[in-house]
Amino acid sequence: MTHIFHPTILREYDIRGIVGETLFPADAKAIGQAFGTRVRRNGGRVVCLGWDGRLSSPELAAAVTEGLQAAGCLVRRVGRGPTPMLYYAAKVREADGGIMVTGSHNPANHNGFKMVLAGKPFFGADISDLGAIAAAGFTPGGDQGTVVDDAVFDEYVTRLATDWDGIRGLTVVWDCGSGATGEVLNALVKRLPGRHTVLFGEIDGTFPHHHPDPTEPHNLVALQDRVLAEGAALGIAFDGDGDRLGVVDGEGRILWGDQILVILAEDLLKTRPGATVIADVKASKVFFDEVARLGGKPVMGRTGHSLIKTQMAEIGAPLAGEMSGHIFFADRYYGFDDALYAAVRLLGIVARWDHETLAHRRDRLPHMVNTPEIRFDCPDQRKFAVVAEVRGRLEAAGATFSAIDGVRVETGDGWWLLRASNTQAVLVARCEAASVEGLKHLRAALTGQLALSGVAL
Repeated sequence: MTHIFHPTILREYDIRGIVGETLFPADAKAIGQAFGTRVRRNGGRVVCLGWDGRLSSPELAAAVTEGLQAAGCLVRRVGRGPTPMLYYAAKVREADGGIMVTGSHNPANHNGFKMVLAGKPFFGADISDLGAIAAAGFTPGGDQGTVVDDAVFDEYVTRLATDWDGIRGLTVVWDCGSGATGEVLNALVKRLPGRHTVLFGEIDGTFPHHHPDPTEPHNLVALQDRVLAEGAALGIAFDGDGDRLGVVDGEGRILWGDQILVILAEDLLKTRPGATVIADVKASKVFFDEVARLGGKPVMGRTGHSLIKTQMAEIGAPLAGEMSGHIFFADRYYGFDDALYAAVRLLGIVARWDHETLAHRRDRLPHMVNTPEIRFDCPDQRKFAVVAEVRGRLEAAGATFSAIDGVRVETGDGWWLLRASNTQAVLVARCEAASVEGLKHLRAALTGQLALSGVAL
């Protein structure tokens, strides 16, 4: 029996679709069977399975289970929770693979799947291969796999709490956004010292309060207001599946991913001097300068959680992060993106400062003027060509730039970035300068390059 997926759902880093339009239980079963086929070809059999709190997730998880069984796999059902809980289960159970049913931070009617195989991220060509396996057809019969329930909730919460290393309790406000972190977070804060207020900690796949995406400032308003009302030291928000976080300081100001990473790196480098720390190509120059100043080795990487995890393993970096709020610890942890774990480590750091608050530490970072991430539509068949055209003109002009992921152009004013999204039909841009006037120059240069390729910013 063959199966053809809707052409939009097999993405670079995961599988995502609109439930009832581009994604159906039959697709979930085929994904389970195709992934199970890969696991068996790889000499394995055991697959951990988890799911988030979306309304469609239990049905899709059941269909994935059927597919994995049809491939002859032993399915260990981890249960409902955040994506990093599934990663944790796959790691500590030494499973041959793992599948998480999650729509991450996408709208409530979306859903999808994130996978690991043999302890490594499953993305790019691997995901395309699932489509090829399904299209080639599955052979009926064969060994029928089995299913066991293997709840890791309690041991995961215990593992998170283990690495808290502060010396005093803090007042903290948390915002789960009705996403998959709620139950774990409510159990975790009972094991942490201090006073903790949890907002929207009841899992609800309709996301009734606000959308669970901490990179969008309007989603952090409730957290900011409560931090100020409580006089809290900081506030922490999670995305829908708990692999990304957002942070606000005691004055209610947002710290972006690269600023969070600087604070984590500063502490890490005290015990691991000279360590490599990775940030994606969208990160501020402040990150790279600060890590170098602190004695570390800053490395610029490509955007994408699977790419970052792979790069970390290749070069042995103990810490990495992205502007989107993915934080990866391989120091005392397992190297995957776990926002709950990153939050515990951040709390420990702040709780060891004698005479400084998170707000004070934020103020000590060099101040730059920058745009937010600018995303604008560009057809899939055109977006990479536009970047290539810009790169060609920059090379001809002798410009200083990095081509690690798109083009990041350095000038006397600062830098500007242009890259093609790997997951959507959009181009992504960002500019950063030391002054407002410098930012105008950078934006004009970016706009001019796009215009030469027939694209309007």
